[in-house]
Amino acid sequence: RKVIDGIMFVLRTGCQWKMLPKEYGSGSTCHRRFQEWMQLGIFEKLWTRLLKIYDLKRGIKWSWQSLDSIYINKITFRGAMTGHNPTDRSKLGSKRHILTDKYGILLSVIITSANTHDVTVAIDTVDSIVIKRPSPLSKPKHNQKKQNLCLDKAYHSKEVEQEIIKRGYI
Repeated sequence: RKVIDGIMFVLRTGCQWKMLPKEYGSGSTCHRRFQEWMQLGIFEKLWTRLLKIYDLKRGIKWSWQSLDSIYINKITFRGAMTGHNPTDRSKLGSKRHILTDKYGILLSVIITSANTHDVTVAIDTVDSIVIKRPSPLSKPKHNQKKQNLCLDKAYHSKEVEQEIIKRGYI
């Protein structure tokens, strides 16, 4: 429990592993477990399971979904997911492309470098939903409804529109 709490603390605050408060145990142990669990896909499995539980108890609101992105300029590690932010004096950063349901429940995340245009990863983000998306119908039955996808101008392109329609979105 200490290790998972320590990992969540680092992910939430952005502190360095070696600066992890002692109440969470060793920062190097937490970091090692984080790397092992990432390689094993533990966090994605946990996310998927929690979404399924949420869907059973509260219900994911598939009728309205929203896709947007956010720049993250605080970069501790440099790698493939960093690039020059075109909106912030070319500081190095990354970008999170996030798809949520009507109430903001996280369904999909793609991380890219800060200079990646939203249009280029829109479809990948939609296709990366971690649980099975119900099939949308043009004529809804009792438990299935049309699915709307809200996008801002950054996603405006004929190709994205065609692909979104192909996937049954309005």
